Amino acid sequence: MKRIINISITAAATIAGVWGTAAHAQSVALYGILDTGIEYVHNANRTNQSVVRMPGLTGEVPSRWGLKGSEPLGGGYNAIFTLESGLTVGTGTLGQGGRLFGRQALVGLDGPLGALTFGRQYSMLLWADVTADFIGANMYGTASLDNWLAVPRSDNTVVYRKSINGLSVGASYSFGRDASPPGGSNAPGEGTCAGSIPGDAAACREWSAMLQYDAKIWGVALAYDRQNGGPGASVNLFNGLAPVAMADNGNRDSRLLVDGYLKFGKFMFGAVWINRHVEVDSVATSRIISNQFVLEAEYKLSPALVIDSLAQRVVDSQQDTRATMEMTRATYLLSARTAVYAQIAFLQNSRNAAYAVSSAGGNPATGTSQVATMVGMRHSF
Repeated sequence: MKRIINISITAAATIAGVWGTAAHAQSVALYGILDTGIEYVHNANRTNQSVVRMPGLTGEVPSRWGLKGSEPLGGGYNAIFTLESGLTVGTGTLGQGGRLFGRQALVGLDGPLGALTFGRQYSMLLWADVTADFIGANMYGTASLDNWLAVPRSDNTVVYRKSINGLSVGASYSFGRDASPPGGSNAPGEGTCAGSIPGDAAACREWSAMLQYDAKIWGVALAYDRQNGGPGASVNLFNGLAPVAMADNGNRDSRLLVDGYLKFGKFMFGAVWINRHVEVDSVATSRIISNQFVLEAEYKLSPALVIDSLAQRVVDSQQDTRATMEMTRATYLLSARTAVYAQIAFLQNSRNAAYAVSSAGGNPATGTSQVATMVGMRHSF
């Protein structure tokens, strides 16, 4: 009996040691960004009235908090996870239609052969665009003319990514891109499209692919993203016209992105082209093609002060809508984690267009120009 007790104690101590080692080896980080300010928009609605507000969507970057972890498994492999929640600083409410972890929720393996992850994840459009489009998901950025560019993520998604010697490849596949809660939507203007429908495997599917190369002072990237239609889905071109239904699985909304960047001393330049191709069952317009052209520049006046600017244009020939937009932003770093900023943007709509200058939304009159400005503060932890 004494021998059995000693063996049991030894076994228990060994198991506890293994568990203790595993718990000690796992790395979990809590992180986040809080960003908000005050915005003024001229000609903010159909009657050309102005508005002063604290925008809920973003400032320089969308507010968020999250947990990220990694556990070594041996042989160069790690188990990884990310849980990331979007929030509105002004009201304390959840983003992404009220989801707890609406920005990201994924688990997977990362190792010598690449990373394979499962869950709610980003399209390859984001990873291909993030360096060249360094103004990014700013209040006045590329997403002002195409809201999807700031939130290219999907539910029920498998993602593979691999980088080696500056070359990166990636692909994603979603079994149902938007299983939104009631009253919420994942993809702006696309409507809910939960997918995984018995007998209709193609409905609500989304897939994307990326090829990217980054050198020391320059880089280029190519990405493609395609969303299938399905029950409840629609297409919004964000030009003031009514969304078009894309309820059939043969309907398509695809984007081809090509971009590049160049660093030169204190300067950085970026160029982005997005070709959007929409195919729907519409007698009026069954095919819509838009092209968005973006140029960006950044100058670091000092380690603490950065000035950057953007000029972009979108052309939608089928719907006869066009817009040109310019913005300039100044960011001053109070510390490594805290910054204040001020920015101003101008948007000129063509006669039949009603694009909005602000990513926080708006409903300007058709053919109206807009001016918007914002001052704000962000803090990361």
